Amino acid sequence: MSIHFEVKRTISVPKEKAYAGLLDLDAASNWMQGFVGIERLDEGPLQVGSEWKETRKMFGSKATEHFEVVELHQPDKIVLRCDGTKGTTGKGEFVYTYYITSSGDHSDVTLKGEINGLTGVAKLFGKMMAGTFSKACAKDLDALKSYLEK
Repeated sequence: MSIHFEVKRTISVPKEKAYAGLLDLDAASNWMQGFVGIERLDEGPLQVGSEWKETRKMFGSKATEHFEVVELHQPDKIVLRCDGTKGTTGKGEFVYTYYITSSGDHSDVTLKGEINGLTGVAKLFGKMMAGTFSKACAKDLDALKSYLEK
């Protein structure tokens, strides 16, 4: 059973800047909520196959998750995968697909999230989890928007 959610924001920057902002791990501390740190597991520019561990403070404690770049189509699409089995979550697969379109100097960023592989109680409460993830992703996109529009 997959759980899906969607978040959309309009950012007053060209889509190339929105695309770059989503991939700029070095700048994440400037906007990412609860940011503790990012540990790159490879070097160089982000590309398909690049991986990192992202640590945030959530609900009063630190949580670390393992991310991988699955797909890049500059400047229109980014697909990231979070393997929950390698992080604090301990289960599931979280896929974040960002679509970036533009009209003039504004960009529409649409995040389509998909949660797979949940079992037991997590599966039972999946719908509620989708709302929680959607709200967290909306806050992240709002924070990225504020950072990029400065």
